Amino acid sequence: MSDLEIWIVIGALAVSTAITRSGFWMIGHKVTIPPRVHEMLRYAPSCALAAIVGPDLLLDQGTIHFEPSNLKLLAGAVSVAWFAWRRRMLETIVFGMLFFTALRLLHPF
Repeated sequence: MSDLEIWIVIGALAVSTAITRSGFWMIGHKVTIPPRVHEMLRYAPSCALAAIVGPDLLLDQGTIHFEPSNLKLLAGAVSVAWFAWRRRMLETIVFGMLFFTALRLLHPF
């Protein structure tokens, strides 16, 4: 790609980002969201997080690695148990990363 093409792509992405993000701000008071849709949107961040984290925990070089030797999956399961017990997100993140680091450092192979 030439320098001009790169700048055109950057400009187009900036304009499309500005339009999509400011659209709700500009017409937000004129549009009402039905209560059912509003309730479903509460789960969007959780679904997005699961879509990002899930494949990282399960996939290893494109294949599903659902075994006890999968350290990421083991650390993820322990983190979910920690969150179920403590109900504090920051503690869960810190505990999960510490547990995963300990597994990586102490794992025999």
